[in-house]
Amino acid sequence: MTEKAIFGAGCFWGVEAAFRAVKGVKEVTSGYSGGHVKNPSYRDVCTDKTGHAEVVQVEYDPSRVSYDELLDVFWNCHNPTTLNRQGPDVGKQYRSAIFFYTPEQESAARASKEKLEQSGRWLAPVVTEITPVSDFYPAEEYHQRYLEKRGISGHCPM
Repeated sequence: MTEKAIFGAGCFWGVEAAFRAVKGVKEVTSGYSGGHVKNPSYRDVCTDKTGHAEVVQVEYDPSRVSYDELLDVFWNCHNPTTLNRQGPDVGKQYRSAIFFYTPEQESAARASKEKLEQSGRWLAPVVTEITPVSDFYPAEEYHQRYLEKRGISGHCPM
């Protein structure tokens, strides 16, 4: 039995690699969520007019890795204080976002965000949006396992 989670943390290539490294994660798919256009392409999303974020859909075995552990990976693989940008990538598609499937995921995500805000780790406010899952559209095949296909280990720096 597996569950799914969706996270947006900037460019999906590095985020995908970070989640693939987690024991208990069965599959990670780069894609688009949170927008208003059906079946968007990468080109569409890059116009910043579709409303989509670059995201990863994580399929995981909750008996091996908890949603809270996935949230830790999410918070540690990007800067959640920069609105609509990560590093040199700018646009709404690069926003920090958690799309929840269940009330339990929502509760865990909100508690995790509050804990991070109170930790003092970041000087600026955390701007991560936490919203219900909307349609998820897998990205084009050339985006899947992008870094791995190019022999690049690790994930994109913040």
